[in-house]
Amino acid sequence: MTERDGKQLDIGACRRLRPYSRKEYLLRILWSLAFPVFRFSPRPFFGWRRMLLRLFGAQIGKNAHIYPSARIYLPWNLKLGAEASIGEWALIYNLGPVTIGEGATISHRAHLCAGTHDYRNPTLPLLRLPIEIGPQAWICADAFVGPDRKVGEGAIVGAGAVVMEDVAPWKIVAGNPARVIKTRILRDSPTNAPQAASVAKHE
Repeated sequence: MTERDGKQLDIGACRRLRPYSRKEYLLRILWSLAFPVFRFSPRPFFGWRRMLLRLFGAQIGKNAHIYPSARIYLPWNLKLGAEASIGEWALIYNLGPVTIGEGATISHRAHLCAGTHDYRNPTLPLLRLPIEIGPQAWICADAFVGPDRKVGEGAIVGAGAVVMEDVAPWKIVAGNPARVIKTRILRDSPTNAPQAASVAKHE
């Protein structure tokens, strides 16, 4: 035990906790055995990786791109929309459910962390909390999104930002902790006029 000011953490009790069902423990073993087939697949084999993740219970939309070095911790807790992308070396630590909307981008080395511990409880029980990334949102390189957070439609989380509060739709945040720096406005053109109209609705 670790003691401070007369209060103690029971680390041994924490390690004895069993936060997963037997089925999940079995699936984790099977996924660890299958993961090298995912990790070392050729870069253009997006369809192969989509198929493999679906076999393990992930909901993957049409033409979603998952790169081979991305780490999907628990596939059955992932919902990835059509045309969305998870980039190189991204970590989807989806102990809780992670939903990534259509057309959203998770850039290289970004970290979506859907798990934490109840620091007020001496046994530090695991909390498996959700993360939701809205359609057309962009989580930039090396950014961190914490558990139980929502990043709204079209929002951008800047490179290296740390998101510990929800991000409103079509806002751009940066820094640690992340703060709003501006509103994202798409140029009005024949190819993105619907998105520009969506921006106007949120302003």
